[in-house]
Amino acid sequence: MQPILEIAGLTKTYKGGFTALRNVDLSIRKGEIFALLGPNGAGKTTLIGAVCGLVRPSSGTIHAFGEDMGRHWRRLRARVGLVPQELATDMFEPVLRSVNHSRGLFGLAPNPALIEEILRALSLWDKRDAQIRTLSGGMKRRVLIAKALAHEPELLFLDEPTAGVDVELRRDMWKQIARLRERGTTVILTTHYIEEAEEMADRVGIIRKGEILMVDDKATMMKRLGRVEALISLAQPLAGLPEFLSAYPVTLIEEGAVLCYRGGEGGVAGTAEVAELTKALTRAGIDYTGIDIHESSLEDIFVNLLEGPDGPSAEAAA
Repeated sequence: MQPILEIAGLTKTYKGGFTALRNVDLSIRKGEIFALLGPNGAGKTTLIGAVCGLVRPSSGTIHAFGEDMGRHWRRLRARVGLVPQELATDMFEPVLRSVNHSRGLFGLAPNPALIEEILRALSLWDKRDAQIRTLSGGMKRRVLIAKALAHEPELLFLDEPTAGVDVELRRDMWKQIARLRERGTTVILTTHYIEEAEEMADRVGIIRKGEILMVDDKATMMKRLGRVEALISLAQPLAGLPEFLSAYPVTLIEEGAVLCYRGGEGGVAGTAEVAELTKALTRAGIDYTGIDIHESSLEDIFVNLLEGPDGPSAEAAA
């Protein structure tokens, strides 16, 4: 199946010499939820701006729906929705009028039933006559989503959609995004909340300093880069590691009172090796009083990649 979005060699260098994007290659599948993770200044918003026509790339190509965005931007842009990071909007307009106006900007005929459905799904229908400026920050962000959905985009960008939103509203938005996928909408989101990617995304991309470090299916990434850490509290401290433990990725910490295991690929392999380790301790007559096992989350993987000097190895990079 042809990807809905294909980015190749995309680079953006500003007049002052700052390079926000460096030779970015990215392919997005139709109907997926793709999460782009990266710290502030990594290039996430610049990448979205380039696809949505807000930023002119220095080099590279962008194809959407099988066509060149550079050559057919005006026509293709109508099939793309954007929820920007900034909350700036027509603050003195009532919610309903503002959302209807967004649909009209793309030359579409009024569709009151659709707009009502969108507003109800976002818990905005009761606020339809309220001026946007009177709404809370979370509700204003919901209005931005409603405006982006008003022209029924096939490809939707969400740039930090839940920034500044409380946990309850955030989870409501997650449900709305899941409903969009059920309708066949392709969703690309950037986020600082890694639990959002872990909760919703089919695939995850990690960007740092304008470069894509890795793109992979979420489950595959966690299996390939995930690790297990086990802290085994010993009944009696050890002065050093016994020879039989040399086969395991373990170290002694806390003055020999705790045996620390770090290894395994993903949860299953690591957990199985910890079980073997505890059996080996028992056979050797080394008693322990407790085990604390922690499996890598997507956040652990993300932090490890960003802290590495060069990101993942060539073998690990997608």
